[in-house]
Amino acid sequence: MNTPTLRRRSLLGAPEGWSEAVHPVLRQVYAARGVLHPGQAEHRLRHLLAPQALGGLDRAVALLIEAIEGDWSIVIAGDYDCDGATGTAVAVRGLRLLGARRVHYVIPNRFVHGYGLSPALVASLEPAPQLIVTVDNGVASVAGVAAAKARGIRVIVTDHHLPGERLPAADALVNPNVLEVRACGHGEPACESCASDARMNQGFPSRALAGVGVVFYLLLAVRAELRGRGAFAAGREPDLGSLLDLVALGTVADLVPLDFNNRVLVEAGIHRIRSGRACPGITALVEAGRRSLAGVCASDLGYAVGPRLNAAGRLEDMRLGVECLLTDDPVQARALAERLSAINQERRDLQEAMVAEAEAMIGALGLEGMGERTGVSLYEPTWHAGVVGLVASKLKERLHRPVIAFAPADEDRPDELRGSARSIAGFHVRDALAAIDARLPGLIERFGGHAMAAGLSLKAADYPRFAEAFDVIAREWLDEERLQAVLYTDGELPPGTFTLDLARQLRDGGPWGQGFPEPLFDNLFECAQWRLMGERHWRLSLRDPRDGAVHEAVMFNVRASAPPPRLRAVYELTINEWQGRESARLLVRHVEPA
Repeated sequence: MNTPTLRRRSLLGAPEGWSEAVHPVLRQVYAARGVLHPGQAEHRLRHLLAPQALGGLDRAVALLIEAIEGDWSIVIAGDYDCDGATGTAVAVRGLRLLGARRVHYVIPNRFVHGYGLSPALVASLEPAPQLIVTVDNGVASVAGVAAAKARGIRVIVTDHHLPGERLPAADALVNPNVLEVRACGHGEPACESCASDARMNQGFPSRALAGVGVVFYLLLAVRAELRGRGAFAAGREPDLGSLLDLVALGTVADLVPLDFNNRVLVEAGIHRIRSGRACPGITALVEAGRRSLAGVCASDLGYAVGPRLNAAGRLEDMRLGVECLLTDDPVQARALAERLSAINQERRDLQEAMVAEAEAMIGALGLEGMGERTGVSLYEPTWHAGVVGLVASKLKERLHRPVIAFAPADEDRPDELRGSARSIAGFHVRDALAAIDARLPGLIERFGGHAMAAGLSLKAADYPRFAEAFDVIAREWLDEERLQAVLYTDGELPPGTFTLDLARQLRDGGPWGQGFPEPLFDNLFECAQWRLMGERHWRLSLRDPRDGAVHEAVMFNVRASAPPPRLRAVYELTINEWQGRESARLLVRHVEPA
């Protein structure tokens, strides 16, 4: 295991203009993230970026309005993760609010159709719709879009993934990360209209939108155009704000950076949930995760709600998740949430077994062997393709190396492997796969993704050659400094500040998440008392030697046998709710002897 080096965040400027009601610790936390004055933390919807700068919207809006006014049959083609499921629900609900009457959706089965808008998925659409709108996929679906066009189906691609060398020949493409069009639908240099849309995208200030955020922006633009045409009677304009709980969930669960624009979206969605105005499905999923609706925060969406939806796409059928998000019947929503929770428990058990097998592989290599390997590839023929991404994530955290875990694509195709990659800062894993593909053409059959996560397919016989190539490029791109795990903290909490008031301010000061990390503190403590909860969790009483105050703490999934008597703990100051009462509690993330 790569033991992290502790570093304290530096302030990126001097805080100014804050009310005395804002705790000095929160002001310091903000300043370490570049938020220096109150306006930068005012996550109000009026500060949301306008859609007009998002390239591709004009053609997509015109086509959608034509479809709505012409009563076309529309199919939303989603994805089998939480971002895809929430984005599908946003698209279906939103288009219905805007007047579309024949809107349906399809989610690919990863074991039958593969990823995204594939030719197999297009062939399964009977009868053929008049329009397909992709959500959270499509920028790499060159063959799938071509198959749809061959059937006379119009296609709008909405996506946020990075493009490949060719773009699909869609009727419209909306993606904040398509910064330049390298080819139009004919495979030739970009036509004038494509290049125009690309130049527009270069002006969009937030490239961090999740797939659900992109389709939400498209709906905003459609409503604005309809408003300008006088389509809505006075007081009858559709409230697209009712979709923000779904937007928040998909944005947090997809681990996109929470830049200011995404924080605006997430905070608005969290406010809807806390105020009891979420859709029945999200309400049921929050309750199934034993979280408080009134106090829900971004981490609850990421750790309790998102995994329940993702589990359906990993092990069974994501349509269960989408139906949970689309139903307006609370009884049906609770039944679906319970079913999703059961699938999630199955996923957790399977993940635990697979991670144990992966760790055994690492152990068999020996610490010296792993020290010699920079890019780590793991493959086990009995692994489940829907869970390998979670295995890669766990091993990446423990080794602080980019990791790709592979499994057979399905039982009928044991000769084809699906891999899921997770990376560390400084190693853009999607670009690494592109570099391997350029060096060894044909080795990788398909790939796509982001800087920190990607997916790929290859032949089982080619796995050893790929594993070697991945290690080689990781060695080239990563130096020793990048390979040392670093845990950043916001420094020590002063004596007397371990209060419920500060815990509440920290909780509500977010939303915290990817790119805008939750406040973490580190202090020296004496372990006054501890006991096991279950098999791997600690309940601790930690004494602050500065003033003798004892603070209750918990630490989950501990690998050590016992805490040291004197220790430095890295922790979050959180709120513990028990029998209707709230108290401050430390959630310990890391411990080392002091």
